[in-house]
This record gives sequence, C-alpha cells and structure tokens, in this order.
Amino acid sequence: MTRDAAISRVSDYFDGGRFQADLGDLVTYRTESQNPAPEAAAEMRRYLEEAMRPRLERLGFTCEIIENTDPRGGPFLLGERIEAEGLPTILTYGHGDTVRGQEGMWREGLEPWRLIEEGERLYGRGAADNKGQHLINLAALEAVLDARGTLGFNVKIVLEMSEEVGSSGLNALFHAQKDRLGADVLIASDGPRLQPEVPTIFMGTRGGTTFDLVVETHEGAHHSGNWGGLLADPAIILAHALAEITDRRGQIKVPEWRPTSLTNSIREALKDLPVAGGEGPEVDPDWGEESLTPAERVFGWNSFAVLAMVSGVPDAPVNAISGWARATCQLRYVVGTDPQEIVPALRRHLDAAGFERVQIRPHDRGFFPATRLDPDHPWVTFVGNSIRRTSGGPLHVVPNLAGSLPNDSFTDILGLPTIWVPHSYRGCSQHAPNEHVLKPVCRDALRIMAGLFWDLGETGGPA
Repeated sequence: MTRDAAISRVSDYFDGGRFQADLGDLVTYRTESQNPAPEAAAEMRRYLEEAMRPRLERLGFTCEIIENTDPRGGPFLLGERIEAEGLPTILTYGHGDTVRGQEGMWREGLEPWRLIEEGERLYGRGAADNKGQHLINLAALEAVLDARGTLGFNVKIVLEMSEEVGSSGLNALFHAQKDRLGADVLIASDGPRLQPEVPTIFMGTRGGTTFDLVVETHEGAHHSGNWGGLLADPAIILAHALAEITDRRGQIKVPEWRPTSLTNSIREALKDLPVAGGEGPEVDPDWGEESLTPAERVFGWNSFAVLAMVSGVPDAPVNAISGWARATCQLRYVVGTDPQEIVPALRRHLDAAGFERVQIRPHDRGFFPATRLDPDHPWVTFVGNSIRRTSGGPLHVVPNLAGSLPNDSFTDILGLPTIWVPHSYRGCSQHAPNEHVLKPVCRDALRIMAGLFWDLGETGGPA
C-alpha cells in the first residue's frame, strides 16, 4: 500500500459520514471539568472508559486509567503501542474535558451536547476544543495502520480531563511516569489555524499571569456631596495606577515586562504570518507596541489586559464615593520573561510611581508558563515538509501560540521538542456558546495527519 492509499482511506472516513458520527458521539459526553458536581466527575471517567479506551485498544494500544493525585482534576488515560525497540516514538495528547456547556445561551436551534450540522459547520461543545482534534489524529493513525499493516513507529498517548481547569495534576503525573512517557517528540493538536484554509504548526505558547489590583481607601460608601473633595476616590487612584503600567496605546511601561527574546530568527519566522481576517474582530493598527508588526505584537511580545474593573455598584450607582476599586488584570508573556518576577517587578514599578496603596493579589490558579521551540529545529522542518507535501500549498509556522497550553509539561519535565498541528480556526467560538468546527478544515486535517504519520513510519523522522 502507499501514502496515497492511507490518505484516500481517511478521506473516505470523512466523506462517508463516519467522522461526523464519531464526533457526534463524543460531544454527547458532558465533560465539564469546571463543574464541581459529582455527576460531572463521573462523566469524565465515562469518557475515557467508554469513548476512548475501546477505540485505542482496537488500534493495538495497551491502556491504563490513572487517578489524579490533585483533587481538583479528573483522571488520565495513558496508552502505548510499541511495535519494536529502536523505532522512533512519538507522544501525542488530547483533553476530553470542556468548559461549561452554557445551556440556554446558544443560538436558537443549537445546543451544547448534541452535534448539529449547518452547512459547513458542525456545532457542539468540545467539537473544536478538543474532542474533534484528538479524534482526527486517532483516525489518521488508524488509516495508516489499515493501509500499511503497521505504523512503522511507536506511539504513546496521554488523555487528560482537566485542561480547562489548568491541567491540575498533569505535572505530578509526568514526574511520576517520566520513564514510561519517554519519546522523541510530541505531536499533538489544539488551538486554531491562523486561517482556515492554510495549515498551521506552532511549537510553544505564551504564558499568562492573572492578578487583581485593589485600592481600599475607607470603610463603606459616603455621600459624594458631603464628602466629595475630602475622601480619596479609589477608582481614580486605580485608573492612574493602570496608566503607569501601559501608555494610552497599551505599550508596556514596566521594564522587566519588556522581553528581549524577539530575535532576528523569530522576527523572520513571524514576518508573513496573518493576524487579521476570518471571523474575528478587526485588528486595531494603533494598539500595542508601535515599533512592532502586528504578528510580532501577538506572537513575539508581552501584552497586558484589564479583564474586568469595578467600583461601587455599576448596575445601580448612587451618589456616593466608594471605599474600594478592583481591576482583574492579566499579562500574557513570551519566553524570556521570568514568571517569578512578574508580580515583584510590578510592585517595584508601582511603588516608584507613588502607588504603594495599590495592592496586588495574584490569583491562586496560574496559567501555563511560556515555551518556544526554534523554528529551525529538525522536527519542525520534517513536519512542515510533510504537511506541505499533502496540502500542496502554504504552511504557517508559528514559534509559539498567542494563547496558552500545558506545553511546559512536555518540554520541561519530559524534555521533548513539541509540534502542535491545530485543527480548528480562530472563529470557532471555543469557550463560548455556538462552538463549532468547519468540515473542510476537518477533512484537510485528517489528510495531512495521515500523510504525516505515513512519512514518519516511512522515514523514521528527521535524521
């Protein structure tokens, strides 16, 4: 059998409706990791036991479901298919948990736990993040196995049920199972393509730190006529403190928050990447670091955002000076920014500007740290060449995703180069009502992954 035969098999899998049927089955599992109810925890295990384990075992995987040592997280499934010692070994990954379904908030005719087809779209919670993505990779493995009889490489898989709550327990699992999870490379899928019609690979992620800035000036709220001009207004103090963090176009003013890792090679990799178009909002050309291109701002630089801000009672304001104000803030940061220094650097910066009374309260639940693989790494070249061969068109190669994933677990604990091949697109409404995937993207993704897995078994990967 040939490479074309494997790609033809996986194309038939999509064209015959089996992909849509399989995805529809996965969407019915109400795997809300943000839901503390006992029935939600039971659904996590059921997804691994009933939906994933049988499929993997049919592909020749030996599987084990492992309890999470972190009470905030769900169970894990570890699987491996070892064909022979000395063959290259890939590790792949997926998460079966989703954000909350948000029932009642979806557009009329849609619902979260039933896959609904409308034109080129398949709607359902988890369709894009991440059930459809790991289903595509497993179906591509199956097509290669059917066509060749063997894969020609060893494969291991980690499926977790806690990614949407910060991958609770994943690091502990990797430390405990480090030898068992040894591999040559991680090849997995999450996140969006930059443009639906062009395949994308990325090799890392930006990190994120979230914290509250709080100003407390006096007890209670007091009449703005009797006390105006006498009591400090916490909202005004907070607004001026925020203006010390960035200027009026969002350029960061905290010295330690301005990265030095935007090298010439990273600039070269980013120079032709699109950041606008599709179904997203229009990009503001006058926002962010003025000296950088839009792609450099989002993939190669740090960005600060105010996620929420409140003082008093916004829905029912009264003629009173509030005693407090709070802003929930976030720094998205790239490699080269020390995550342990983010809050201390801000503390020094605010103190130097006279804002000692502004409190910084870090959130308990942190984000994943920043990671990045050199765009010239041999595995990047190998995967990129394979995808171009199948698609016959361009490829977007992104040093790191603008968002966050638990990529540091693979790079820092397992010591792996990491290649992510996303199968969604930026307008997919993940984490929101009306989440969906595009059928043309799914079909194309099945084909490029079948081609990639065929090439890996044929050549053994990069020399």
